Amino acid sequence: MPARSANPQLKAAGRTDIPPAGLEFDLDDDLCDEEFLPAADAAPVQGAGPAEHDAIIDGNMDGDRLDKALADLLAAAGLSRSRLRALIDQGHVSTGGQTINDASRRVKAGQTFRVHVPASAPALPVAQDIPLSIIHEDEDLLVIDKPAGMVVHPAAGNPDGTLVNALLHHCGDRLSGIGGVRRPGIVHRLDKDTSGLMVVAKNDRAHQALSAQFADRSLSRTYQAVVWAVPNPRTGEINANIGRHPTDRKRMAVLDRGGKVAITRYSTVRALGPAAALIECKLLTGRTHQIRVHMTHVGHPLVGDPVYGRVRTGRTRGLSEGAKQALETFPRQALHAAAIEFIHPATGAKVRFETVLPDDFKGLIHALEVL
Repeated sequence: MPARSANPQLKAAGRTDIPPAGLEFDLDDDLCDEEFLPAADAAPVQGAGPAEHDAIIDGNMDGDRLDKALADLLAAAGLSRSRLRALIDQGHVSTGGQTINDASRRVKAGQTFRVHVPASAPALPVAQDIPLSIIHEDEDLLVIDKPAGMVVHPAAGNPDGTLVNALLHHCGDRLSGIGGVRRPGIVHRLDKDTSGLMVVAKNDRAHQALSAQFADRSLSRTYQAVVWAVPNPRTGEINANIGRHPTDRKRMAVLDRGGKVAITRYSTVRALGPAAALIECKLLTGRTHQIRVHMTHVGHPLVGDPVYGRVRTGRTRGLSEGAKQALETFPRQALHAAAIEFIHPATGAKVRFETVLPDDFKGLIHALEVL
């Protein structure tokens, strides 16, 4: 009988029970990660914040879904059911001091829920002359190698200096409004401190075609990461639902109940000494912080991750001073979007783009491989 994995979430690669096409994708303006962004309209944001609303469940609402009950109670505040569903998913709804992230939760008469509506980002980003690393450009799209430290689109706390501001300067009026005024041309995004490839649409036809490929998973993304320790098994699939952390809305977590389907396939490229490994990951879904959360869940958080991968003293014991310092001081999560492959919206041809690891990533690997 073959040996069983000690971790039930860790399975051999090669599954075929992938979730059906049309699977929902996350949309969150505070936490950017490996996410698909559905085409957005240019209408004003409903229930623009910042604001706080308290809602007490009426007796006739007992047993209703949370999003439906809140929509009925807060209709006068301009909060639709879909907007409230997004606020719940983003961790902005609580009761008794506990964050609620399940819109389908059944409510009870007399319960009080607090809804926090965060401030919306400026509606019209401005063009800014910010250098871009363009891997490919044609009449329909661009492929950008985003550096670590660059935010993809304006949001609360990052009103400018983003990839969108740079794209507006580079493309001019052609880009305005494609995919929504706040995210013109943006089909998907990477976290601020994740480097690597993104595809950007330059017209509506390209935006719709690329969005469809993200939705049906025909667009392929490959990431490289440095994780703590060497995974065992060296190749596998992590299938574990992801949702908001029950007590910390700034974090995501694997949830036993609720959350959204999340599947990551990984393979170990090579061990980097005893303390770390270079791995390759492919996403079958697009969830906030998916790779970071999944690898942490199976005991291999990303090196440098300030949220999920804090240094543990035991992990660096016995290493050289150079390797120890490299691991302890790497300034960001060691995650890089290394390749992207899709069907070109205009030509119908399959195209693939790759980029080399950035210098900080190479330096980390070199420090770990030096004896």
